[in-house]
Amino acid sequence: MASVALLTPFAAPSVRGNAVTVGRIARGLRQRGLDVRVWDLSVSPAATIEAEVQGYRPALLHAFHARQAGPLALDLAGRLGVPLVVTLTGTDANHDLVDADRAAAVRRVLDSASLVTAFHESIVELVTRTAPALRSRLLVVPQSVEMEGDDPFKLPARWALPADRVLFVFAGGIRAVKAPRRRLASLDAVAASDPRLRLLYAGPIIDPREGEALLHALAPRPWAHHVGAVPPTQMASLLAQADVVLNCSVSEGGMANSLLEALALARAVLVSDVPGNRALVQNDVTGLTFADDAELATKARRLAQDAALRARLGRAGRALVEREYPVARELDGYLGAYRRVTAAVASA
Repeated sequence: MASVALLTPFAAPSVRGNAVTVGRIARGLRQRGLDVRVWDLSVSPAATIEAEVQGYRPALLHAFHARQAGPLALDLAGRLGVPLVVTLTGTDANHDLVDADRAAAVRRVLDSASLVTAFHESIVELVTRTAPALRSRLLVVPQSVEMEGDDPFKLPARWALPADRVLFVFAGGIRAVKAPRRRLASLDAVAASDPRLRLLYAGPIIDPREGEALLHALAPRPWAHHVGAVPPTQMASLLAQADVVLNCSVSEGGMANSLLEALALARAVLVSDVPGNRALVQNDVTGLTFADDAELATKARRLAQDAALRARLGRAGRALVEREYPVARELDGYLGAYRRVTAAVASA
């Protein structure tokens, strides 16, 4: 097995999380000697991808995102007679698999795949509640983190800040599942009591309705600002300037890239208490978690006022990532998955 066709809803130069993950995996597999080609469903029509993949004749197909990339990958795998590996995303597991309009298409892909990977055991448990027969074909491959560059993010040119600011950064695309504006009201009192507090949103507007609502909510709040999409090559620079990285997601697919990046850079994190975030953040050890608005406000105030706490959490978070989530472990996981499915085909 030397060639892999990887189909994804988004790839570079997109700044979405899927593109970051796929880019990291593809680069690493190429460094391990595989011939990996990536097809971006957001820029090429299905007919073009079909023709190009069939001309490439890969040894296997890997679909990143069961609902968005899975159906086309499944069709192509059947035509080419090669195995299909599917990687579950957060929306696949937390939403699409239980959505009345989408579940059937997702189940068809998962039931037909040679192997399904997830980022964390919590996703395996969630999926097998709905589809218990999948357990024998579910494999956990944790994500890793690899910053894509060290280009400077010139924060003062993008937003004028006081010298003593305590900067919270919300890093991620603006869409409903990330709940970007849900917690703003709970931070009003914190900002009023501590004028150093600033909240920067860094990410593209993916859901126009959510984006419009967020911008409307930010208008009367001079302590909060949306800076727009940040190139992956500048993300390390931006996060390094943060005092706290904030995640308010309703659900996560096991481990958000922005949290892995923040932890790797020894930033303190404050995250919603959902299973995907708990995969990385143990409360008061590698970060702080919040279950409701009141707890968010209390812990945000605590982080804003306690630099020693921020430093302690940051050190523990970085140690966790270095110990548990190296790039080599992620690549070993996918190579093992590929060997497993190609060996099964060879022995059939």
